[in-house]
Amino acid sequence: MMKITKKLLNITFLGTGTSQGIPMIANDDPVCKSNNPKDKRLRSSILISWDDVSYTIDCGPDFRQQMLREDVKSLNGVFFTHEHADHIGGLDDLRPFCYQIGVMPIYLNKRTLNSLEKRFEYIFNPKYKYPGAPTLKPEIIYKTKFEVDGLEVIPIEVFHGKLPITAYRFQDFAYLTDVKFVEDSEKEKLKNLDVLVVDALRIEPHTTHFNLKEALDFVKELQPKKAYFTHISHKLGFHEEVSKQLPDNVFLAYDGLKIEV
Repeated sequence: MMKITKKLLNITFLGTGTSQGIPMIANDDPVCKSNNPKDKRLRSSILISWDDVSYTIDCGPDFRQQMLREDVKSLNGVFFTHEHADHIGGLDDLRPFCYQIGVMPIYLNKRTLNSLEKRFEYIFNPKYKYPGAPTLKPEIIYKTKFEVDGLEVIPIEVFHGKLPITAYRFQDFAYLTDVKFVEDSEKEKLKNLDVLVVDALRIEPHTTHFNLKEALDFVKELQPKKAYFTHISHKLGFHEEVSKQLPDNVFLAYDGLKIEV
């Protein structure tokens, strides 16, 4: 078996907002009216690149805008966390990349694929396949690690309320979104991280997401070298004000932020 060598990972935060984004439609909260670009958040997703390949985690309704903003010229596939609209709504906009490479692999659990097949029948069902629709190759993932383009990928099961969804670890970088609870056995996969990305929705508790205190407690427990919070709502507060209250190794991510791991 070929030995997997460590890669330089380039991460771009495509979006860092919650399901309705910031500003939220028809909302006059001061954060929604902020002129600070870091307070304007599209739906959460990242672009992860190594060697000469690039993948996204999730493909939400702002996908087209995110690809244009970052001038992404090629994409090799998508890792999906779960089937909620803010994580899959841009699926049809994979078309330009499929025109380049033909069939695009997507990595996801079986439940997420079942949902996509229902919502996007014109993409997945040969009987109804629309001629211009993207051509996708589902790769079902489980709890076991696998390899993609020379990089080891470790799926991590986390709970979005009662819904089990998929987080991902790539080398010493892990991306968790829409998290409320993680089993101890899965936390073992999150030890010795250089960078942890995790959701911090708001100040008040929420039934399916970490609030700020829970996210900070999670970081304290896992002790990564650095942590970035994402999937943020306007109810967390202004970017600059919240940032001043965080530990030295914890940061609020923002749209367009680029890091190397």
